[in-house]
Amino acid sequence: MPSSAGFTRRQVMTTSAALAVTALSIPTAAQAAARSTGSAASASALDVVANMQPGWNLGNSFEAIGADETAWGNPRVTQAFFRRLKAQGFKSIRIPVTWGQHEGPAPTYTLDPAFLARIKQVVDWALAEGFYVLINMHGDAWQWVPNMPTQHDAVLAQYTATWQQIAATFRDASRRLLFESINEPFFTGSSGDQQNAVLMNELNTTFHSVVRATGGGNADRLLVMPTLGDTPDQPKIDTLLATFSALDDPNLVASVHYYSFWPFSVNLAGYTTFNATTQQDLTDTFDLLHRSFVAKGIPVVVGEYGLLGWDSGPGTVEQGETLKYLEYLGYYARYRGLTTMLWDNGSRFNRRTMQWNDPSLYAQIRSSWTGRSGTASTDQLFVPKGKTPTDATITLNLNGTRLIRIDVGTRPLIRGMDYTVSGNTLTIAAATLSRLTASQEHGTNAVLSLRFTDGVPWAINVITYDKPVLTSATGTTTSLVIPTAFNGDKLATMEAVYADGTAAGPQSWTTYQQFNVAFIPDYTAGTITLPTAFFDGVTDNTTVTLTFHFWSGAILTYTLARSGTAVTGTSA
Repeated sequence: MPSSAGFTRRQVMTTSAALAVTALSIPTAAQAAARSTGSAASASALDVVANMQPGWNLGNSFEAIGADETAWGNPRVTQAFFRRLKAQGFKSIRIPVTWGQHEGPAPTYTLDPAFLARIKQVVDWALAEGFYVLINMHGDAWQWVPNMPTQHDAVLAQYTATWQQIAATFRDASRRLLFESINEPFFTGSSGDQQNAVLMNELNTTFHSVVRATGGGNADRLLVMPTLGDTPDQPKIDTLLATFSALDDPNLVASVHYYSFWPFSVNLAGYTTFNATTQQDLTDTFDLLHRSFVAKGIPVVVGEYGLLGWDSGPGTVEQGETLKYLEYLGYYARYRGLTTMLWDNGSRFNRRTMQWNDPSLYAQIRSSWTGRSGTASTDQLFVPKGKTPTDATITLNLNGTRLIRIDVGTRPLIRGMDYTVSGNTLTIAAATLSRLTASQEHGTNAVLSLRFTDGVPWAINVITYDKPVLTSATGTTTSLVIPTAFNGDKLATMEAVYADGTAAGPQSWTTYQQFNVAFIPDYTAGTITLPTAFFDGVTDNTTVTLTFHFWSGAILTYTLARSGTAVTGTSA
């Protein structure tokens, strides 16, 4: 699941010869081909992981903490669900599992037979439907495994006993079943990077020896091992590479997670769009994974991907920017030979209706598995209410495609009259915009469907709007609710500064605060709420200036005065 640990890029140094980067002896592709016994097995691992693309996560079910798999709001898993999911085009399923709460005490840590049987039943169903299946140790990674620095022997004993039982249960399962050692591991109370690297190596090598010792299908089963925190940065990758080199096993798979450039992923620090910086972060990360693993014959599973902002609330990352990110991620993962597994906690593919909650998001993801789609610089075209429109220009991201037509509903617009295209610039005629916004109702009046020679259409919402209006209000540091007439517009981000220009709010390193965390718009209720999370970062007896940035380009200021727990908001 998405981690809030916030692992940063830092250098991992170790004194262990097995972990020293200088001691690495990972073969090149040519060297691997010359090793007759390792070559076939290594190629087989690459082939298996390639065949797993695309993948999906059964999140918030068997890793849930509570009475059973329904504790976090999802229904019980059925074989019919897997059959329906298979029809969506997925070829592999990652099933996160939390084991510790279903275990008895030391020294045996005996797993509850009923729970183990249920996991086996679900795995068998998924295998029967033709999926590749990956099971792991999930919530344990933040429950008891982090205690390894201070409770080393006890943690390692439980970890060993748990994997011995899992491996024995699935000893004779199809090779389409993979094991993953641990999810997003981290260690509490360690002495730093060096000890973290040593402990990470110890977990992965223990996992390897325990599973291989059970024999049967586990003798060459593909084993998935993460970097520290499943973080894709060079020092952590080097530690995992050293582990792989020491194990010298061709049936190993590297695992990382990717939730995009963090400020974009949660809409923070003004990163409201899938801009060049955000795209470069993805490109650099996937290039690093290819160079470090795939080019050396080691397959990579991006075991989770998505956006962290999906769990914050609706609209955290604007829809069109989300779609551009997913389109590019799918394309570049294919280019770099990475297998990706969508993180879904139940909010993407509805497990009750067995329908996608956002069909356009799914359509973009599915299209990216095989090709590219044309997109545009925006999916929102704002037209001021009561004013004569002017021609509107939009930059097309053709991605190797060509625009062939634009539809409004079932009616095509006329090229040369309603719109023109010059290179990658699309111009919508003023008269066309006037016709499309004739109702003058606030909000989306029409949707342009841009059809390209490949991929899915790109939707542009033609929106009639007036400048939003904020109203003065009083409240407390628990909650200040600002009445807001959005007038068809939507909020992009919010800045908060003290009188001296320094940042106010929980994110003191940036004036731009986090969407749906420090401020929460509600377009139906007509409000913007500043919750406790915002005021926890605001000094008492101060004045704060808020600047609200809207997608139309409108900018509104608002003044807050805090005295104790009382807050007064004044519209500029």
